[in-house]
Amino acid sequence: MKLIMSEQRVQSMQFGRLTMGVCYYPEHWDRALWGEDLDRMLAAGISVVRIAEFSWTMHEPEEGHYVFGLFDDFLELCAEKGMQVIMGTPTATPPAWLTTRYPEVCNCSIDGTPYVHGARRHYNYNAEIYREKSAGIVEAMASHYGQHPAVIGWQIDNEINCETDEFYSEADSAAFRAWARERYGTLEALNEAWGTAVWSQTYTDWEEIRVPGHVLNDGHNPHMKLDYYRFVSDSAVRFTRLQADILRKYKKPGDFITTNGLFGNLDNHRLQDDCLDLYMYDSYPNFAYGLNREGYYRARKAAEAPYSTGDLEDRRWSMHLAETRSVCPHFGIMEQQSGPGSWTNRMAGPSPRPGQVRLWAMQSVAHGADYVSFFRWRTAPIGTEIYWYGILGHDNRDNRRLAEVMDFGKDLEKLDQAGLCGAAHVAAFGLIRDYDNQYDARVDDWHSRMAWKSEMEIWAASELSHRPLDFVDLRDETPLEALTAYPVLFYPHPMIMTEARAALLKAYVEQGGTLVLGARSGYKDAEGHCVMMPGPGLLAPVAGVTVGDFTMEDPSEEPVGQEMDGTGYSAPVFREILEVLEETADLRVLSRYTGEECWYAGKPALTEHVLGAGRCFYLGGAFSREMVNAILDRAGAKLPCFAGMQLPEMVEAVVREQDGRAYLFLLNYARHEVLCGAPEGRTFRDLLTGETLDGAFRMPAFGVRVVTEA
Repeated sequence: MKLIMSEQRVQSMQFGRLTMGVCYYPEHWDRALWGEDLDRMLAAGISVVRIAEFSWTMHEPEEGHYVFGLFDDFLELCAEKGMQVIMGTPTATPPAWLTTRYPEVCNCSIDGTPYVHGARRHYNYNAEIYREKSAGIVEAMASHYGQHPAVIGWQIDNEINCETDEFYSEADSAAFRAWARERYGTLEALNEAWGTAVWSQTYTDWEEIRVPGHVLNDGHNPHMKLDYYRFVSDSAVRFTRLQADILRKYKKPGDFITTNGLFGNLDNHRLQDDCLDLYMYDSYPNFAYGLNREGYYRARKAAEAPYSTGDLEDRRWSMHLAETRSVCPHFGIMEQQSGPGSWTNRMAGPSPRPGQVRLWAMQSVAHGADYVSFFRWRTAPIGTEIYWYGILGHDNRDNRRLAEVMDFGKDLEKLDQAGLCGAAHVAAFGLIRDYDNQYDARVDDWHSRMAWKSEMEIWAASELSHRPLDFVDLRDETPLEALTAYPVLFYPHPMIMTEARAALLKAYVEQGGTLVLGARSGYKDAEGHCVMMPGPGLLAPVAGVTVGDFTMEDPSEEPVGQEMDGTGYSAPVFREILEVLEETADLRVLSRYTGEECWYAGKPALTEHVLGAGRCFYLGGAFSREMVNAILDRAGAKLPCFAGMQLPEMVEAVVREQDGRAYLFLLNYARHEVLCGAPEGRTFRDLLTGETLDGAFRMPAFGVRVVTEA
């Protein structure tokens, strides 16, 4: 099997080496501390600080009156000491004068109640006056700081679509009307796309259209809401591009534009391609141990909470890093967890155990981050985040967290000398996603229950069997080469399917790829309408089967499973009864349903269809990790560099490769020492310790090894 390396995009950001940074807020501290803080950072191996992302009032205390003195002084000190700076645009926190004078800039709750000043991200980016004032502050800051020698990059806003990714102000309704009019042209076309013949929802005037607000039983028109999520994404991209266009006028050649994100109702790939030079992620693995533990990952409804793979705990954040890597293969971490994190109204998380801060930072590097910036240098003594601890505590003394950061800095130096910077992540298989189906899963409970369960289980199978995966973004214009890099691709439940994507997937299989589909594939068109075709709709020629019947899990009956080659597997969430007219050499039934009370016992549950040089597995249900591994075994999805290596499940194995050299990251998430083993006849060298590893070797609790073959 060939190694699969994530596509490398040309980026204007070039640190040129593995780099460590930190978030800092000079406006929070006495000026007498600035010099000492910078000296301590530099001594710890930190060479970049991010500043100013919440500084709007500091820069524009009155409308149209700009001041720069405080940050001028800090930047001069940075230049003097050799500290590089990422400047943030402060549009996440509008000043009180702005929200008071122009209340229309505030977002509203779903029932139309405006949010009041006092938190952050309470704006709406569709209010024209907010876009005007945002452009003003960005223009002022960019023109003033853009040529400063200490500045190396710009962060736009902060965590776009965090806090909320839904917008219900009057400005949003006006913008949604304009968006819908541009998309459809006529009310007749809009009514057809939204299926408004149902429940007398037909629109006869554009002014009747509003964002989907608070309705009885939350029974929104699903086609309208699908478009609403597309509209929110387009609005966020438009707001980001507004700022990016201004910054490009003033920044120095080589300085980069970024933002920190990966939030909902946002086409992050388009955001990157249209607006940014690189993408950054904020990694907080400690959320797994406290803050919204079971429901944090996409658990927008209580029903989704059991599907969060809590057994992977902090290791689950590798999934977010893999998502980020799909947006930008060589990304950065703008905020890396360095201490317990909480607001004054969210006190839930424990302190990282000794070793976890270093482990989590190396987790980011393993998945493709060449820049890691910790949040924050010193814990804030004031404000809502006084319990969001940084490297240093309120007492400002050296501590174990600082010691771990310094150890991590030494690790980065060794890895940089070994040539890791710019190395590509290597995957054993791919997991396809597309934004239409992500948005649809927020609209459709049938979809979401399967989608979240399957994605979590596919990820768990990948992690626990040491078969790293890549996320693969799919859209109508995706080139075939983006798929053929992966010999195996999972596309769990693409309910929305287009002719272009179906043709692309068929071509992928015919040229030798292995495609794995799950239940309800091909059930809808691009507008979310159910198609009048046997399932899996447009994908039936690829799957080679149709769906005869189906049912959700029935809690009143005895457990239903499926059996393949004498082994039993669970059949979670949903079951399709597949129709196979005749088994042939090109179409085989691999598993059938089982269960004493199961009325479809013995019916096909999993099939394999040979098409051209490739094949398609079709599972008539959601995925379990055991079934995922069985399919991966049958498809031969393994990485040669791990062949024969003995690794416990609690050790994550990640590979980066460059110039024919593979770097194997081994990360122990267990709270105890574990025993690993190198394959017989192969010798490895630990780049962090210099040890030679052949045969059995140990990893301490929360230990990290980065090895190459000697």
